[in-house]
Amino acid sequence: MGSYHSVIQSLVAGVKLIVLFLSTVILCFPSFFIVQQVLGSKMNFRQMTMIVLGGVVLTSTIALSFAPIVIVFQITGGNYHFLQLLHVAIFIFAGSFGMKFMVDALKYACDQKNIYPQIGVTVFRIWVIILAFVGIQLAWNLRPFLCEKNEEFKWFRKYEGNFYTAIIYSVDQLVSPQLPVEKHYSSTNRKDTTTKHLIDSLKLLNQLENSSWKK
Repeated sequence: MGSYHSVIQSLVAGVKLIVLFLSTVILCFPSFFIVQQVLGSKMNFRQMTMIVLGGVVLTSTIALSFAPIVIVFQITGGNYHFLQLLHVAIFIFAGSFGMKFMVDALKYACDQKNIYPQIGVTVFRIWVIILAFVGIQLAWNLRPFLCEKNEEFKWFRKYEGNFYTAIIYSVDQLVSPQLPVEKHYSSTNRKDTTTKHLIDSLKLLNQLENSSWKK
């Protein structure tokens, strides 16, 4: 992912991606396990863990299979905002297959093994939505995974907003490219500062001339 910027950014993005997947599962799994036990599931901790991790592995494998396509777009001139949206689309696509795998596994346990309550599948669909939102929030806090080529290498990025506004901004940049707001403001501030210094210098020069004239 980060190879668009540099090798170091690529390695950091890979580590962050591993942390993202594992952290999402660790944060969400306890609620899933406890609710299923309350509903009367006969599945043990190991079985549930294998199902959830199986979905994560499938998601990772499908996402990895898109690497050649991403490389082609990088080589042929895909810009930062396009690649950002491309990666989001890839993870949504891969994540949908991972979630389907987990749901199918639970249905199999319910229908064939009779060790999983039917209502548990419905609850699991709600849990999948929670899992997605937690993953999105963690991904936003771990950014950047990609970096623009003119940016310096950074571990984490700090600015206001959220994942959804960032996606809207990227779409807008593809449709009608323009300078970032931050750059515009900084340029304006520099002009204002220069003008202020010029006015102060003229005032000081005028005061010196009046003082010498009086003498």
